[in-house]
Amino acid sequence: MNSSSKSYGLIAEFTTAADILHAAQKVRDAGFSRWDVFTPFPIHGMDGAMGIRNSRVGWFSFLGGATGYTSGMLMVWYMNAYDYPIVIGGKPMFSPFYPFIPCFELTILLGAFGAVLGMMFLNRLPRLHHPLLKNRRFAQATHDKFFLVIECDDPKYSEIVTRKLLEATGSQHIELVED
Repeated sequence: MNSSSKSYGLIAEFTTAADILHAAQKVRDAGFSRWDVFTPFPIHGMDGAMGIRNSRVGWFSFLGGATGYTSGMLMVWYMNAYDYPIVIGGKPMFSPFYPFIPCFELTILLGAFGAVLGMMFLNRLPRLHHPLLKNRRFAQATHDKFFLVIECDDPKYSEIVTRKLLEATGSQHIELVED
């Protein structure tokens, strides 16, 4: 172990989906907040076992869409009423029915941008380096192994206590991952 490297967390390896689901419930019940599970396929019930709430990405998308709709209405109102007013057949300078298409398009565009940028912000992306990618055993996460990682940044983290918890969950292999 290099003395200049910082520890990232403890990684525990499991062989079955039932084992990792049970381990996730125990880690959640122990009160850890900075941990994650890596599996080769989605496991039904894992979100509940990890205590994951609904995503906040929808709020970013809603705010983007509302901004798009409002900016579309304001743009058409400004252009028709002040920038280039043309009175045709006694029609009003602004009506909320006519700018439907640009408002719809801006709602979709800015809603999509809000969703993508919100997802990147909440996931702390772009992250060009992740310590788990250096771990040789972690490469099996895409094949047939299941991994649970508890980060050292977690407020409840203590290497000895966390290792005992992971051993109690039935992990096949536990090791410290360096950053």
